[in-house]
Amino acid sequence: MKASEALASRRSVRAFLERPVDQALIRRVIAQAARSPSGGNLQPWHIYALTGAPLAELKRTMDLRTAGLAGAESTEYDIYPKQLGSPYRERRFAVGEALYASMGIQRDDREARLRWFSRNFRFFDAPMALFCFVDRAMGPPQWSDLGMYLQSLMLLLREEGIDSCPQECWALYPRTIAGLVGAPGELMLFTGMAIGYADLEHPVNRFPSERAPSNEFATFLGFDAGSDNRTAQAATTGDKP
Repeated sequence: MKASEALASRRSVRAFLERPVDQALIRRVIAQAARSPSGGNLQPWHIYALTGAPLAELKRTMDLRTAGLAGAESTEYDIYPKQLGSPYRERRFAVGEALYASMGIQRDDREARLRWFSRNFRFFDAPMALFCFVDRAMGPPQWSDLGMYLQSLMLLLREEGIDSCPQECWALYPRTIAGLVGAPGELMLFTGMAIGYADLEHPVNRFPSERAPSNEFATFLGFDAGSDNRTAQAATTGDKP
């Protein structure tokens, strides 16, 4: 699979098959993804991968949390800006509406929406998962390095035919997760990730997740005035020009 094919076929999968994932393969791609760039070669990512009994125990613990027996904890960073402006607010709203519409969940059905949201904390039944932590001494540049590592990892997974879903919702339970995986106090939880094989029959894995055309976010300087940007737009949508 070419890098362009891996990128085009990667999506945030929210329903997984029970099919197990080869543990040796995951060890390999976690190591390979460390070829990602990082400023000063700091390599600030700290990865905790779970499967089997530890993952099952985590899911049981989170079942109790999301059943209301223990509430969410204070997040250690803002998952979204407190005042999310345009066009970001509209993009977030649109993908959320498309997600729930794919399953026939109405906007005013708060109970159904909460039930679905709680599936985040079972990794959407994925057979493998990981958490990414960062040292608290690190700043925004190193957090961007985490994103590059995680993107590399997800593309390497796609090369192997494996799917994933990065999940910042885990930032709602930083103390619980740190305790369950044994992360030291100097590390801060950034995100979780579900890993496995997509259930392609589930409607939540088939709704469109649109991307903005490049003329909304890219400025081209020194390019030929008559150059055709249909190829760039096709790359954004995943279509052929």
